[in-house]
Amino acid sequence: MRGETELAWFKSSYSGGEGDSCVEVVVTQQTVRVRDSKDVTRPALAVGREEWMSFLGFASGR
Repeated sequence: MRGETELAWFKSSYSGGEGDSCVEVVVTQQTVRVRDSKDVTRPALAVGREEWMSFLGFASGR
């Protein structure tokens, strides 16, 4: 598996333009990883894809 720095991380479209308080996400075949853009050296949170979809549904109120 590639190192976390080699993955194609993206920021939420809801993040502000300053870029100092963002959550970054990357989707792999097995997991969805989430990290704090202010400290990318810390390990990312990894959850299953189905769990991530459940979280998104909960967070959006659906």
